[in-house]
Amino acid sequence: MLRSLVTAAIFTLLATAGQARTLDVGPGQPYPVPSAAVVDLQPGDMVAIHPGRYVDCAVIAKNDVTVEGVGNAEQVVMANKACEGKALLVVRGENVTIRNLTLADVRIPDDNGAGIRGESRSILVDRVRFIGNQNGILSGTEGGSMTIRNSLFERNGFCGGACSHGVYVGRLDLVRIENSRFFDTQQAHHIKSRAARTEVVGCDIQDGPRGTASYEVDVPNGGDVLLRGNTIVKGPGSENHTAAIMLGAEGVTHPTREIVVQDNIFRNDGNYPTIFVDNLTTAAAQLSGNRISGNGPVRPLKGDGKVVASP
Repeated sequence: MLRSLVTAAIFTLLATAGQARTLDVGPGQPYPVPSAAVVDLQPGDMVAIHPGRYVDCAVIAKNDVTVEGVGNAEQVVMANKACEGKALLVVRGENVTIRNLTLADVRIPDDNGAGIRGESRSILVDRVRFIGNQNGILSGTEGGSMTIRNSLFERNGFCGGACSHGVYVGRLDLVRIENSRFFDTQQAHHIKSRAARTEVVGCDIQDGPRGTASYEVDVPNGGDVLLRGNTIVKGPGSENHTAAIMLGAEGVTHPTREIVVQDNIFRNDGNYPTIFVDNLTTAAAQLSGNRISGNGPVRPLKGDGKVVASP
């Protein structure tokens, strides 16, 4: 009888431990701020942040968890604070999803504050708004992948002692950015990737009338590249007229087998000459189906490769 009771208790405990929980954050909820909820996270759990403006930051250290805003992402805001002097959300756990939030106004003394600081090998960012940060997303992880989709990056970027960007990832195996908008980036690049493979698909990347970005996409160490179906616009205030897409400018350290730039719309709104793709790698860039126009003259490709005009 005792053995049966003990066995039943163990099974009950295991079943309870395996159940995913929702940890609600906000006024009148069990947790007042996100940082209080993440302390109690277990694998499989979700932190549900209800509408409000939270001057708060959090370190997400558990695997297989989700941090998600409830309702309208514009009304679920974390702002003005950086954990560990890094970011609003420092992601250390594996297989973490961040969804449906606004992350805003991070400023730290080393000029490198971020909405999200990636310190794990598997992160999904979905429907997140990054507004007015030094970095939107910063990841220094080696290996693993990050997927960013359906997100907005506006008024991020800063160059002080070093430059911060809309998105800046280190030596990941893969970064994929899809269906996202980059607008009004300041001084630095909209996207900078040192990943072994960089994919930017279906995005809208524009300086706008007040943006001062350098490159729209910078892949400084080579690696495979896919840029397809994007709208890319270099603005009149760009601080670097050289190119929109720069490949290999800081020394090619990744094997580079494939560079595909396909079905993009590129426009130069500045009164200066520029290059759509400046390829400093030894791999041949394949440009096809791109539509190019501008106030200033645009050279489609500099460096190795082939250009097939849009029909």
